Amino acid sequence: MLGIGRSGDPDLLVGPETADDAGVYRLTENCALVETVDVITPLVDDPHTFGRIVAANAVSDVYAMGGRPVTAMNLVFFPACSLPGTVLREILAGGAEMLREAGVCLVGGHTVEDDELKYGLAVTGLIDPGRIVRNSTPLPGDRLILTKPLGTGIIATAIKAEMVDADTEAEAIRWMTTLNRRAAELMAACGAHAATDVTGFGLIGHAFEMATGGGVTIRLAIDQVPLMTGLPALVADGMVPAGCYRNRDHYARFVAGDGRADRLLPLYDPQTSGGLLIALAPADADRFLAVARDEGLFAVAIGEVVPLGEAAIELA
Repeated sequence: MLGIGRSGDPDLLVGPETADDAGVYRLTENCALVETVDVITPLVDDPHTFGRIVAANAVSDVYAMGGRPVTAMNLVFFPACSLPGTVLREILAGGAEMLREAGVCLVGGHTVEDDELKYGLAVTGLIDPGRIVRNSTPLPGDRLILTKPLGTGIIATAIKAEMVDADTEAEAIRWMTTLNRRAAELMAACGAHAATDVTGFGLIGHAFEMATGGGVTIRLAIDQVPLMTGLPALVADGMVPAGCYRNRDHYARFVAGDGRADRLLPLYDPQTSGGLLIALAPADADRFLAVARDEGLFAVAIGEVVPLGEAAIELA
């Protein structure tokens, strides 16, 4: 978080001065809290589905750190003057349903009246302090694995414009309501060196954080990066969110070559409840991919970590 320095508390293991996905505070030698909060505006029309998406998105930051989410608190900003109470009930029901699926206990929350509907959760998880997975610790030679395809920001824009077919919308919803739980368990079992979940900064933005934190270059194989169905056509139709262009404006300077090419827009697309981007040693990456294949878990190798070059991100 900008403008917030590091606390002097020695038990704060991961704080706001880094670009990690969550904070970590040590309770004992073998137990630490993983803490995060996230609030978003609606991406879909159905309030129950929106609630499920929000909950999956919120717990993902704990998974990205290698933790196990255990409790959550609702944060609701609701325009009671323009929306009926049934909408709020359905949102909260959807969130509670997803939390139960994740094995997370909803312990309370807070609601305020606002002009714009927003919903989020504060989530607390547990982790062994010796098994924290940071986004800043990839090693040269690591392979990079992504556990969901890209495209939710672009598809959400098309949904709002009523420019997307039902199958494409359903695919995006399915991915946004898929927990990163099993992927996180598997990355821990395989000894991941680093990880992050791909969310608002897009794949390139989060890969940049990983590269700069580790003092390395991330090399992405463009043709291997998985995209949701119909994404190139939606980009051609102009269904690109403003956040995608903002990400490109900021991060393109750190990409070797033509980082502003329109064909790269999906790589800058801000994701909601995106997949994990995981750095593993080659043998461990092979093991991760083999287990994922056997279990039917989506996982694709999309690049590698190399020694620091002229740019933080290279595209191959």
